[in-house]
Amino acid sequence: MRVRGRDGVRLTAAELGAELGERATLVQFSSAFCAPCRATRRVLGEVAALVPGVAHIEIDAEARLGLVRELEILKTPTVLVLDADGRVVRRGAGQPRKADVIAALGEAV
Repeated sequence: MRVRGRDGVRLTAAELGAELGERATLVQFSSAFCAPCRATRRVLGEVAALVPGVAHIEIDAEARLGLVRELEILKTPTVLVLDADGRVVRRGAGQPRKADVIAALGEAV
C-alpha cells in the first residue's frame, strides 16, 4: 500500500508505464466502454500538445486494478494531475473541460 506523505501521493514512470512530462503529467484512468473516456482522451491530448513539457498517460483501469485500488479510483474517467516530480496535485472524476484542465495544470507547473 502506498504511503501518503506530507507532500501527497507520488507516482513514478515505472508505476505508470510511461515517462512523466518534464513539467507535469495528466494521468487518465479509462475503461473500454466509457464514452466520456474518449472525449477526455481528446481533451487531455489537446492540452498536452498545447502546453510544453506536459505529458498525457492513459491507463486501462481494468488492466491495472492494483493501481486503481491503491489510488482509490472509483469511476472512469478519473484524471490525476502530477507535478514534475510525480506528486498528485489535483484529481477529478468525470469528463473535464479544457479550461479546467489548463487551470489545474497551473498548480503543477
